[in-house]
Amino acid sequence: MVDLLIPGPEGKIEAKYSHNKQDDSPIILILHPDPSKGGTMHSKIIFKIYKIFVESGFSTIRFNFRGVGKSDGEFDNGEGELSDAACILDWLQQYNTNSKICWVAGFSFGAWIAMQLLMRRPEINGFVSVSPPANLRDFSFLAPCPSSGIFIHGDKDNIASFDSTKILVEKLQKQKKVSINFKPIKGADHFYENYSDELEASIKNYIKETLKSD
Repeated sequence: MVDLLIPGPEGKIEAKYSHNKQDDSPIILILHPDPSKGGTMHSKIIFKIYKIFVESGFSTIRFNFRGVGKSDGEFDNGEGELSDAACILDWLQQYNTNSKICWVAGFSFGAWIAMQLLMRRPEINGFVSVSPPANLRDFSFLAPCPSSGIFIHGDKDNIASFDSTKILVEKLQKQKKVSINFKPIKGADHFYENYSDELEASIKNYIKETLKSD
């Protein structure tokens, strides 16, 4: 893993990157929760997702949105953070020109940004959306959702509503040509306290199943 400071729209962006030596390894960008609520790339769940993808053979990057850690700028409630994510994806692609698989993953606020990035970047062909805040943020832009992926949500989440995500997923599952998976985790809260093994297994299984069929 290397520590990076990547030039971004507001100055430097602090990132951590693990490069897979295989020339055409898949790539993934991982987005952290709401900076205004203390979210960073060091959040437990983000670190866990990062580790899972590194172990699954992806060239993997996570970074701090503007105004977090060593990243320049200040919180922009979504718009600026989306620009940061696009900039880091550019960097990731530049160093992995032979990758055919490009995924994005996000937790909470990061899941909202990840899905917006997915809409703007046709090369993203997979996603992992953990506890998307469908009750707090507008996800109506997913019309239609351009890529297959998985939503994972704890059914005891008192921050991002489980029911709102379920409704969103059911709507997206009606689309043709994409496969939208939904994995509810029974008993889990927003931070998967005591349920992080179940979260890990859900992501690992999804990666294994999806890459097998590619």
